[in-house]
Amino acid sequence: MDRSDVKIVETECLYDGFFQMKRYNLHHRMFDDTWSKLVAREVLERGPVAAVIPYDPIRDTVVLIEQFRPGPMAANHPSPWIIEIVAGILEKNESPNELAFRETTEETGGSLSEVVPVCNFFMAPGSSTEYCHLLCGRIDSEGMGGIHGQIDEGEDIRVFVEPADKAFTRIANGEIHSSFSIIALQWLMLNRDDLRRKWT
Repeated sequence: MDRSDVKIVETECLYDGFFQMKRYNLHHRMFDDTWSKLVAREVLERGPVAAVIPYDPIRDTVVLIEQFRPGPMAANHPSPWIIEIVAGILEKNESPNELAFRETTEETGGSLSEVVPVCNFFMAPGSSTEYCHLLCGRIDSEGMGGIHGQIDEGEDIRVFVEPADKAFTRIANGEIHSSFSIIALQWLMLNRDDLRRKWT
């Protein structure tokens, strides 16, 4: 099935701020080829994002960040400070690769030399338009660390470098709670040897 199997009856904007929240009243085709009753679905209109895991193939290290996140706070998670990889919202006419280079510099102070695609996916298809372009970027991690971010955007980002194996262990220990960060690290776990051959 495709978009022609959805009939939108009405769209209502519920909130219009940094993000938008819309309610869609619609019918969709069922798997038995009939049409659904009228259903209402609220959707967070966030749009495309890109995320990149900066990897140093010479030192076999990754650059990770930690910052305050309101989602875990609102969910009463034990700590709203979350370990993640670099990520950001795509600006108009900006490619995922361009965002990876820009956000890595803004959030970590480092510079990527090249990127490779990992995969693309919806973050929460049942409730959001957010579509993630995931990448892995080559970086020289020597001397990286400290506090970074755009002050005018309220960012307070702790940057740290650690061996890739330690980052992989964080996943096994349940220390990383960001979906795109987990996906990126698991991809790196599977593709690290190939990357090191290609990038060294």
